[in-house]
Amino acid sequence: MKNSREVAFDILKKVLVEGAYSNLAIDSAIKENNLSKLDSSFCTALVYGVLERLITLDYIIRKRSSTPFRKIEASTLIILRMGFYQLLYMDKVPDSAAVNESVNLAKKKKLFKSSGFINGILRTFLRENKEYKLPAESEKCLFLSVKYSCPEYLVKLWLSSYGEEITLSILESLGGRPPLTIHTNTMLTDDETLITNLKEEGVEAELSPLCKDMLLVKNSGALDTLKAYELGEFFVQDTASAICAKVSGAKSGDTVFDVCSAPGGKAFAMAINMENKGEIRAFDLHPHKIKLIENGAKRLGISIIKAALRDGAEDNTLTEKADVVLCDVPCSGFGIIRRKPEIRYSKSEDYMNLPDVQLKILENSAKLVKDKGTLVYSTCTLNPQENSDVVNVFLKKHPEFTLKDFSELVSIDSKISEPSGMLTLFPSKDGSDGFFIAKLERSGV
Repeated sequence: MKNSREVAFDILKKVLVEGAYSNLAIDSAIKENNLSKLDSSFCTALVYGVLERLITLDYIIRKRSSTPFRKIEASTLIILRMGFYQLLYMDKVPDSAAVNESVNLAKKKKLFKSSGFINGILRTFLRENKEYKLPAESEKCLFLSVKYSCPEYLVKLWLSSYGEEITLSILESLGGRPPLTIHTNTMLTDDETLITNLKEEGVEAELSPLCKDMLLVKNSGALDTLKAYELGEFFVQDTASAICAKVSGAKSGDTVFDVCSAPGGKAFAMAINMENKGEIRAFDLHPHKIKLIENGAKRLGISIIKAALRDGAEDNTLTEKADVVLCDVPCSGFGIIRRKPEIRYSKSEDYMNLPDVQLKILENSAKLVKDKGTLVYSTCTLNPQENSDVVNVFLKKHPEFTLKDFSELVSIDSKISEPSGMLTLFPSKDGSDGFFIAKLERSGV
């Protein structure tokens, strides 16, 4: 039976070496190894902690290792990162345990030659009272990169796009777990009743200050084991996605196309706003995700959602027109880094072609909008090249569409200067994910 550190090591190796998604790797490993609640919590904290602090940890290791960083074997490096993270950020772990367990882990993984190296570098750090110096503040991008464990290219992007104050708030939001929010299924219950029902099951919930019918949840455990979940009284959704659904303005009797729908949260929210009257066509590129949408709708008692396979960028076979078309396009995900911390370590060139794909999906989706109908474009990233720039290029090419103000539907003050009809949401402690929404109207055929 593997202990929590061994499981954490295996997860980190899958994420950092094999490219697995952290949340999926964690869920799978915890179930596979049948970890206790306490061990699961420790394992999860260690994995997410190392991923969140990777650049900082590597900076410290580089400064102390006699072996060139590029020559440190991958498994050895993962154990070092775990050891340094425990020493620096896990106060409840005794220093001796952090060192000894790191050495033991190396031996269990048959890294016998590395065990002495790991022991030496960690004990030297302890003798130096765990002190380390950050880069000089005069080197702003490097300083912020190491302090907040965020690549320099991303720090530079945010500084140039949003300014120093907002950039610092984004960077400070990256640490720790994001808020957990759920969407009340108002077809079956209301906010206050749901709060009461959850309290009876030992779960704390309170109204979200950002969006109606959204609840902030604490001390929840596994939400899918709750009676309220089984009864379909709520679904998990970030507040930003709920806001996006409200911005669409979808109402009872409308026909709605959600062109990149999975896992279906925005479609569920629009269906509830529509009082389950009308039609929602929820499309996705992957067959297994269609089943995910269908199962979610069934649990919530939603009958107006019809899920189907479709390529949002290439498919031109759909001839019907819709009152509302929602394009939540594939993106770099810089607004959800605190949910998937490994996203930040991708290379900038990995995202260079995304705006072209996003524009293609937007243009293809625009063909499906009725006259006077609504087209919503959204991403979960903080990058103007994927957000406002894509929309502006689209508007220049398609004068039949114009930006449409949505302040009557959603009243949120923008933190940056942007035109009416666009909204950038920035992550905060009790707020939403980072998100971008633009609402357009077909004003002519």
